[in-house]
Amino acid sequence: MSGVAGTVAIVAFDATIVSTVLPKVAHQLGGMSLYAWVGTGYFLANAMTIMIFGRLGDLHGRKPLILWSLFIVGLGSILSALSQTMPQLISARVLQGVGAGMMVATAFTAIADIFPNPRQRVRWLVMLSITFAVASGLGPIIGGVTEQFFGWRASFAVIPLTCGLAAYLIAKYFPHIKPDQLKGARIDWLGALLIMLTIALLLLSLEVFVGHFSSIRPIWGLVLFLGCCLSGWLLFQIERRVAMPIFPLHVLQTSQAQWLNIAALLCGAVMFTLIFYIPLLLQNTFHYSPISAGLLMTPLVAGIPLGSILSGRMFARMHHPQRLMVGGSAVLGLGCLVALTLTETSAMYWIILATALCGAGLGFMLPNLTLFSQMIVRQQDVGVSSALIQTSRALGSAIGTALVGMAIAQTSVMIGLRVGLIFSVMICAMLILISMRIKMSDYT
Repeated sequence: MSGVAGTVAIVAFDATIVSTVLPKVAHQLGGMSLYAWVGTGYFLANAMTIMIFGRLGDLHGRKPLILWSLFIVGLGSILSALSQTMPQLISARVLQGVGAGMMVATAFTAIADIFPNPRQRVRWLVMLSITFAVASGLGPIIGGVTEQFFGWRASFAVIPLTCGLAAYLIAKYFPHIKPDQLKGARIDWLGALLIMLTIALLLLSLEVFVGHFSSIRPIWGLVLFLGCCLSGWLLFQIERRVAMPIFPLHVLQTSQAQWLNIAALLCGAVMFTLIFYIPLLLQNTFHYSPISAGLLMTPLVAGIPLGSILSGRMFARMHHPQRLMVGGSAVLGLGCLVALTLTETSAMYWIILATALCGAGLGFMLPNLTLFSQMIVRQQDVGVSSALIQTSRALGSAIGTALVGMAIAQTSVMIGLRVGLIFSVMICAMLILISMRIKMSDYT
């Protein structure tokens, strides 16, 4: 589990360390016009591959994929450090995005292989949530300090070193578990291609309409969206017919699975609206220094593991654990309401209260979305079910940040974020209703 936790930490480092040093990297490489593509390429590759690697883990075991993901992310980081131009950096980040998709699809699912009992598994999911949250908080600090003293290229060295340690622990201690009934199964490559195409076209159409590339004529966004619909329809038709689909549609047949994925989509939109735009509000509108803004965001990062710990301890005592998500949605909505009242004259304790409530609410939501999605499917579908939740959350984060970013671009940081927070409160109310419809008592 130390190796798995190390892998989860790398997922967080891979995003946060790079985001800290990226402005300086783009300036030195003379490619500010391509700045957006560094992040877009990474997240596109990530979102496109999570589902595929989740299913491959079900078919061939999680251990080889974890080791390959560590190698790919480490290699991508080394190539990023050696980049001499922005296109080279973008290519390296796309490679890292593929490895990160493999990591997300396997690390959070591997725990189900080791701990089949949900009541025991939830404690280890809490540990992974804590690891991810702490690594997300440390990432910007590590990136900033390393860049300041050793240069931006040295910042990329943190990830290969961490990958080496995690790979050693996984290789030595993690068991290679492969379901007997799935041995020799043929890989559905056409389905995998259509999954990648559908997600890529959806995210690119969103970018054209409201994202970094909104200057492109809207007709191209419509073409991309129609292509996404066609690709999704073909995927549905093919996955119904193949013997061993890469995306088995039966994992979405139950109402529980459908509501969980809708909840993950909405939760991702709220989560990344808070993470991306509250620091912008604190620095650009309230005029806090980057260090002070980071400290004021610390309760959000710390609240996620604290909420996860409380949720994990309460889970074992509850016959209706979906109530944990109801409570988490309510706390998250309350935090968004408090954040709506923030102004330049707001006391620091009021800002801390808002971020702490949001973090605690997310702590009750995030591990349970993964755990519940694993509990409602057969053991041989745990990987693809978990990956589907992660993909839904990634799509929600992309949609949420793009829409709030558009509102900010059309108005101001304050007004745009308030619009986003109003919608976040409404989403939290929807999450409460959705969580009440998820009946988990039959699975505990």
